[in-house]
Amino acid sequence: MSQKKVDAYKQEKANREKLIKREKRILMLEKLAALLVCLVAVCWIGYSVYSKTTADQEVVRQETVMDTSALDDYVSGLTADADAE
Repeated sequence: MSQKKVDAYKQEKANREKLIKREKRILMLEKLAALLVCLVAVCWIGYSVYSKTTADQEVVRQETVMDTSALDDYVSGLTADADAE
């Protein structure tokens, strides 16, 4: 090997640890970015489906009126009987 190749190999070998750390860091950032993109896509799809399903449903409120006068008379009769005894 020529001296130039030997020097280049020594230089690469000396910086190999830094290069490996840099490549790992870049790979981790790429994975994190991909995860973030996937998470945003899933949340967006979920929100879209939720908003479309709830928009189609109409809110129907039913008001119920109950006459409790008979029940009130019965309870007052019980308390009157208890007071009479």
